Amino acid sequence: MSGPSLSLAGLARGSTAGEDVTMQSLQDTYAPDNRCFGCGPSNEKGLRGKSFVQGDELIAAWRPEPHHLAFDGILNGGICGALLDCHSNWTAAWHLMKTAGAETPPCTVTADFHVVLKRPTPMDALLQLKAHVVESKED
Repeated sequence: MSGPSLSLAGLARGSTAGEDVTMQSLQDTYAPDNRCFGCGPSNEKGLRGKSFVQGDELIAAWRPEPHHLAFDGILNGGICGALLDCHSNWTAAWHLMKTAGAETPPCTVTADFHVVLKRPTPMDALLQLKAHVVESKED
């Protein structure tokens, strides 16, 4: 199966001693049959974003393909949003799983999502995402 390429080499270099990067994504580990457009491993036409645990953060790297462009050399903003949404959602699910001492993450969905794109995202760059939970409180 082909899909957008993933490389953690650049992100893993920033890790400190004792912070291993999991070698299998959370998506592949806990939701291999998921068909989500942004992160579903089983969606052949999706982005197949993959989130990896590194210490208390989740990291991801994703490279656009030509059909993801908005304008020459510029990535579509909706694609950026889908990647950020899925990576953030997996960060929350991972946090809830660890907090509860569960063996699998709970099913979570995005209730509110707001992104400010400050400048165009180039198509020829490896997109690197890092996320961690800033605040978590009971429902």
